[in-house]
Order: sequence, then C-alpha cells, then structure tokens
Amino acid sequence: MELLHDRCAALDIGKKDLKACVRTPNPGRGRSRRQETRTFATTTNALLELRDWLVAERVTLVVMEATGDYWRGAFYLLEDCLPVILVNAAHAKGLPGRKTDVSDAAWLCQLGECGLLTASFVPPEPIRHLRDLTRYRTTLTADRTREAQRLEKELEDAGIKLSSVATDILGVSGRAMLAALIDGERDPDALAGLAKARMRPKIPQLVQALTGSFSEHHAFLCRLHLERIDQLTKAIGELSTRIEEQTRPFARQREHLVTIPGVGQTVAEVIIAETGADMTRFPTAGHLASWAGICPGHHESAGKRRSGKTRHGNHWLGGALGTAAMAAARTRDTTYLGARYRRLAPRLGKKKALVAIEHSTLTAVWHMLTNDTDYQDLGGDYFTRRDPERALRRLTHQANTLGYTVRFDPIPEAA
Repeated sequence: MELLHDRCAALDIGKKDLKACVRTPNPGRGRSRRQETRTFATTTNALLELRDWLVAERVTLVVMEATGDYWRGAFYLLEDCLPVILVNAAHAKGLPGRKTDVSDAAWLCQLGECGLLTASFVPPEPIRHLRDLTRYRTTLTADRTREAQRLEKELEDAGIKLSSVATDILGVSGRAMLAALIDGERDPDALAGLAKARMRPKIPQLVQALTGSFSEHHAFLCRLHLERIDQLTKAIGELSTRIEEQTRPFARQREHLVTIPGVGQTVAEVIIAETGADMTRFPTAGHLASWAGICPGHHESAGKRRSGKTRHGNHWLGGALGTAAMAAARTRDTTYLGARYRRLAPRLGKKKALVAIEHSTLTAVWHMLTNDTDYQDLGGDYFTRRDPERALRRLTHQANTLGYTVRFDPIPEAA
C-alpha cells in the first residue's frame, strides 16, 4: 500500500507510561521500513524527552488514540511543534491474537503512515476551556436535580405530599414551608399559611398535603439536602458567570442561536463550546449531524438494510439538543419544529421524533453559523402549504373514520 507519511509515529498511552513507535525509511534497503519502539513515562519531563526524540527523527505525523483523558497531556505538549492527530480507538482495532501495548503502537503507526485513519475534532485551547466549564455546569445541574429528588423522597417517606400540590417544592413558598418543618413546626395550618402569591388559593390542599409524620430524622436529612442544593446552585451561578465571560468573543453567534425555538442561552453556550462555532470544520450540515451522532446509521448487508439506529456521538451536545428539542416540541403548531414533531410522533414514536427535531435544529445551526444569520422559521403551516392536497386527504380520512363525508369548496375572494 502506498505510504503517505514516510516518517510516522504512534503513541499507545496509558496512565503511567506510553509506548511510542516510530517508522522511518531504511536507507540502502529499498522499500523496507525501520521501526523503533520506546517506552516513556507520562510525566511532563518524560513527555519532553519524547518530543525531542520525535523532532530528531523528523516525524511528519504523530497518531494517538483517544484513551480516556490520558491522551490530553501528550497531545497538548506535542501539538505546538508536531502535526498530531487524535483518532477514535474503534477505528483502529488491531488484529486478533496480538494485543499488546507495543503491537498496538506499531499497528497504529502502520495505519497512520498509509493514511487510513481519520482525525477526530480537537478544538483550540479557548474552546477547550469553555468546554470544561459548560460540561462541569451540566454535571452540577444534574447533581442538583438528583439532590432535589432525594429531598422529595424524604418528604414522601414522612407522608408530606408537598410535590403533589406545589409545582416546585424549591420555590419561595416551598422553601418557607420546608424551613419551618426543619425548625420544628408541625401544624399543617401554620405551614400552609406560609404560601405566597399563586399558592394562596391552594391552602386547603396544602393543609392536607402537609399532614404527615415528619420527625427529627427527616428534618436532619432535609436540612442536608437543602444545604447541598444551595451549594450546587452557588457553584452553578459562578460557572455561568465565567462562561458568560468566556463566550464574549462568540456573542454574535450566541445571539443567532437563541433565535431557534427551544434554544436558550444555556443550550447556545453548549453548542458553541462543543462545536467551536466554526463550521468550516464540517463540510456540510450532514457531516455535523453525523459527528454529533444524531443522524440515521447505515448498516447494509446482502442488499438488505439492517438497523438504522443512531451511533454514539458527542453526548454533551446531544443532551443540550435533546433539551432544545423537547422545548421546541411544546411550541404546538406555531413553529416549524413543533409542527414537524407532531407530524412525525404518531408514525415514528416520540423518541425518534425528538431525534428528528434535534437533527433539524443542528442543521439550522450549521446554516446559521455558516451564513451569519438568524433563524428563519418556516412556520407551523409549512407542511400544509407545501402539500395542500395531502392535508385535504388527511382531513377527509379523519372525517370518514368518524362516519362523515366532507366536501371542500374554496373560499371566494373578497371583492
């Protein structure tokens, strides 16, 4: 096979050390190749020695697998002076029966020198920093949700059915009632009297919901849950402030993204952090959707198409798009995305319909960031306008199902 890189190196990285394989031409021996493998620790000084060795060998390509987080130190140190690519481990599986760190490095090097590996997307340093912030905020937000669920579990254990009446038990009224319970108040009427604003009409239901067997044991655990929720809320606020500062260079892109139905500021920041807001890395919207893992898969054998389920992609971006898709689906027929969801859900099911909305959203993101423009909604009546005869057939079928016949006459134009 033709060699695209005469001097290629590959790294098989572990936690404590790595195997570095270098393949170069063998002078005086025709097309044969010289191969040398060395072991280096993953400390900074050892990685500097590795870099000096690769530079001395005049390596033109360094390949490494995305092994957990262990690849980061070597990649960041080498990227300034050598062409480095990160590859998906699933794309470089070795041959059966020869699985060792040394053979893995050699196999990776052979694939790299022949140009058989596709580089994964590694964003520049500012985007990497933004990614760390948005991902940690997502993690803390999920932790806060779980802590609120634990709090609700303790209330249920005590027979307190506050969540059956209050939409948010951590709202102003809910926090006041919980604080009173923790401080020792057990009178349901007194607790219900702490309701504020829109909760006041629900006082009779609150009296029933707040009647239970709330003990000192429950008070102790609920206090810990509330303290933990407050700590997480404070940390999330600090992260949001920091993210706001980091996304100032992308303020224009963020303003474009929030015009998409269902996409708020938080989701827009995640999209910017995960994609880098640079669509030149993705030739088409289809490439972006494929990279994100929200397009149908291809599995065809013997002329038959097998499963078309989506493959694994960027789950941080997928989670944000899922949030946006659920919000867009609730816009009813006022938006194109809402109409598309209601059109697909009966035929595909809710889950697949939401994935289709995620795909449409990401397609819009690619075009908007490529053309530097706001979202242009096609309207909730897009599908009716596109194929009015189909809409009439659907209405006729529904009427016939109910036992009616219908006739459609055009509305006369006003004089």
